[in-house]
Amino acid sequence: QVQLVESGGGSVQAGGSLRLSCAASAYTYNSRSMGWFRQAPGKEREGVATIYSDGVISYADSVKGRFTISKDNAKNTLYLQMNSLKPEDTAMYYCAAARGSWMNVSRGSWRRADFWGQGTQVTVSS
Repeated sequence: QVQLVESGGGSVQAGGSLRLSCAASAYTYNSRSMGWFRQAPGKEREGVATIYSDGVISYADSVKGRFTISKDNAKNTLYLQMNSLKPEDTAMYYCAAARGSWMNVSRGSWRRADFWGQGTQVTVSS
């Protein structure tokens, strides 16, 4: 059973915007924490933004002020609004959920995830 399905990736020029969506099953959506992570070729997976069930949000320093994470409870969907995109934002972006753990954007925190989406590619050209 597919738990998380991402959409919304694509190719944009620097300065452009994209909105990623992650449709979740009800079981997965009611996780303690959800978030967006990314991985560029040859690089370690890194946290981009996370949101807890109580609404607490964290962002990686590299995306603060440019990206916004949000949830739509009526649609069981997680979003990532990405503005002012830079070439260094180019990566595969993954949606993740941790049922009983608190994921955050710190290094390696992604290992706490119980569920992952299939990923959606974001490419930003200069």
